[in-house]
Amino acid sequence: MKKNFIYILILAALGVIAFVPGVKEIFMPVAEIEQAVKVDLEDYDLELEGLNTPDTNLKEFRGEKLLFLNFWGTWCAPCREEWPTIEALYKARHKDMDFVLIAMLDEKEAVLKFMKDNGYTAPVYLAKSPVSGKILPKVYPTTFILDKNGRILKKETATKDWNSPDSNAFLDEMLN
Repeated sequence: MKKNFIYILILAALGVIAFVPGVKEIFMPVAEIEQAVKVDLEDYDLELEGLNTPDTNLKEFRGEKLLFLNFWGTWCAPCREEWPTIEALYKARHKDMDFVLIAMLDEKEAVLKFMKDNGYTAPVYLAKSPVSGKILPKVYPTTFILDKNGRILKKETATKDWNSPDSNAFLDEMLN
């Protein structure tokens, strides 16, 4: 009887973890990170034209800090919607992590006007070489949080409040 009770308790706990939204992330974030897709060094080889920052290559951002990598466009309403939260996060976290925001399918002048009109200062680039299929977005906006070894810690393919308490808690956990 005691043995059956333990089995029932274990099955109930596993059921809660598997089927109750949000519980899995509380108990298993390390497992998810260990199984994360890794962006290899060759995937980072992307020439970037800086619009409000110097030109660079994405591979310069590997191995130092967490990387906030966002693909967006001025033509994309959801992208414009999340920009204020990205700017707030950038202002709060730019010393702790790197930010690379790549305007896709966009004209340089339109991006510069958007940045100036809104007073945005986060570093924005245009891709000057092909984007690796491993990170090439299928929808916009697409954001990756990558660790210094290139593991994808988070991938978001929709508008998100990047300066929310949940987002900041996640980043605090990844930065420590």
